[in-house]
Amino acid sequence: MHSDPAHALAELLNRPHGGPVWLRVGQLFDGETAAADTHLVFDAHAIRHLGDEPPVAVLRAGQSVPDLHLPGHTVLPGLVEAHAHLFLEGGEADGDKRAAYLALDDATLLANALPRLERLLRLGIVAVRDAGDRNGVGLALQARYRSPARGAMPYLDSPGPAIHHAGRYGKFMGRALEEDGDIVAAVAQRAGLGAHRIKLLATGIINFAKGAVTAQPQLPAEELTTAVTASRALGKQTMIHCSGHDGVANCIAARVDTIEHGFFIDRDQLAQLRDLDIAWVPTFAPVQFQHDHAAELGWDDIVRGHLRRILDGHAACLAHAGEIGVRVIAGSDAGSQGVAHGHGFLWELELMERAGLSAHQVLHAATGAAADRLGLAEACGRLRVGAPARLLLTAAPIFQSVTQLRAPLITICDGQVFTGGDNPHQPGL
Repeated sequence: MHSDPAHALAELLNRPHGGPVWLRVGQLFDGETAAADTHLVFDAHAIRHLGDEPPVAVLRAGQSVPDLHLPGHTVLPGLVEAHAHLFLEGGEADGDKRAAYLALDDATLLANALPRLERLLRLGIVAVRDAGDRNGVGLALQARYRSPARGAMPYLDSPGPAIHHAGRYGKFMGRALEEDGDIVAAVAQRAGLGAHRIKLLATGIINFAKGAVTAQPQLPAEELTTAVTASRALGKQTMIHCSGHDGVANCIAARVDTIEHGFFIDRDQLAQLRDLDIAWVPTFAPVQFQHDHAAELGWDDIVRGHLRRILDGHAACLAHAGEIGVRVIAGSDAGSQGVAHGHGFLWELELMERAGLSAHQVLHAATGAAADRLGLAEACGRLRVGAPARLLLTAAPIFQSVTQLRAPLITICDGQVFTGGDNPHQPGL
């Protein structure tokens, strides 16, 4: 076994005459299932083979043994963060500083977001589904990804400004549909901006002081259905911010693609999600932060009790979703108060495991489930022949617990090798 696999991989990928790299690893997880003692052949562009010993046709001329044999390592797809607001600095918890941050001009918000990208790669995240902003940051990052000189960054797509009703929740990350005339025109406007998907705000947020969603949904089922129909006519998926039983019911009636957050969902609704293949992105981290830092945030014991009840109910629903086969996808809502990009996503995975999912189920939610349901323009989250070579290599026992994703790992993305992790105390995430 090579003493420094990362250094060896970098050398192999940067050989003067190129050619594929042949790995033999102790375990391979393709995004859904795991196999022992597996071979993987890849180059800077794509995976050429995986499975049993590779055929001569995919190897360098004359090669007969692997470039690296790592029997103590697991290879898996790079992680997919399915809900993050890249225009926000989630690691900043101070409310006044966050308010000042939102007042920054668009160019500054974009400049602040750019350094986050390589840091995500070092944490194993190779794809991000941005969850929207009114400042054009997500769309600018999406355009940068598609440019020839993009540099080191994960795959990224964005919905542009979220769609909400004037005077209702969402102004900080969206644009009121009334500015465009109606919901169909709003969908068309986002598509015209280049949005890869359409973000709709079906409800407000949880009233922590009351321990419930107290406002009525802002998008009724009929309006949501119109938006979903208009989005699909343009080839766009819909991602729906929603919490509260009534809001979830509206999303189910409209046959949306993904429900984001989904607090206060019930078991009957979970069964409907399964039957209709509506994916659920449960985003524990922002509410968990409120609970864990209740005193600093000014919450009293009553509110802390509400938060504990909400989290316990959400955990029970996630465990049930795992049992009955709901398509669960991992997203942290990074950028929310106290949820740093990258580190918050690893924390979200740990919270999902704590709620009752197995490590295998959580890893699937962070890789293959996202790849299969989110309509990403590139094949991220799966190891398969022809997919881009965006993968992780680790000696840690990740199937024992996803906390092992915090152990040193190697990220391979588009011919580059990233190691060293990231310092969580460095600001900017």
